[in-house]
Amino acid sequence: MTRQENLDLFFRGGKTVILPIDHGVAIPVPGLEDPMAMIEQTIPYVDGYVVNLGVVIRSANMLEGKGVCLRTDIYNTRTEGPGAGTINVFGIEEAEMIGANAVMNMLYTGGADEQVNFQECADLIRMGMDSEVPVILEALPVGLGQPAHYTVEKVQFAARLAAELGADVVKVPYPTGATVDDFRKVVEGTFIPVIILGGAAMGDDAGLLKMVEDAMTAGAAGIAIGRNVWQHKNPALIARSLAGVVHQDMSALEALALLKEPLR
Repeated sequence: MTRQENLDLFFRGGKTVILPIDHGVAIPVPGLEDPMAMIEQTIPYVDGYVVNLGVVIRSANMLEGKGVCLRTDIYNTRTEGPGAGTINVFGIEEAEMIGANAVMNMLYTGGADEQVNFQECADLIRMGMDSEVPVILEALPVGLGQPAHYTVEKVQFAARLAAELGADVVKVPYPTGATVDDFRKVVEGTFIPVIILGGAAMGDDAGLLKMVEDAMTAGAAGIAIGRNVWQHKNPALIARSLAGVVHQDMSALEALALLKEPLR
């Protein structure tokens, strides 16, 4: 496949619903004990998945026709000091070996290991220049689970840095307390597609769907939301509603009502 064909597997009509199920390297994963079962539940409503190498190897047949994004780092949140943050473990070569359609790596602006992290992201992009495998950078100020640092200005810089480094797509948090106009500044200041992450499970369907609606209204190209799907009481239902907002221009209220309709 060409680079564009790989991206098109994720971006249906220019928009995407990606389900990251790569959390097993970083946090306890109640709700994700069986990643293959989670794929089976959600696959009708999801355009692509972020997965670790072990899951790709064991679910290749299930993922046929969907975008497969290989996580190239272990984003460690369990320790402090050396070894915390992001540890690069794979690259473009492994992605090509397993037929992945993209790779994803953390980019922590202002993180404790910024110099090493930035260089690893640059190396990944450099190797990708000789490949048809696109690079998605997950750009978060300071680190994972740091909402106090997810200001509009810091998220805007992180997104722009990913674009300047040469990423094909950037995944960012929706800035804490941001308005639609605030997030529009992030999108308009970034010349590559911007998708949003979901963060920790909110336990608030209305709030989640409203955040996604606001992001899409501001010009986001889609979502890559994990825990708010696979820790939901009904992952398939919430995945369908999220896809409704992204692909069918549903309002948050319409998508919330859709949660009450049975799956067909």
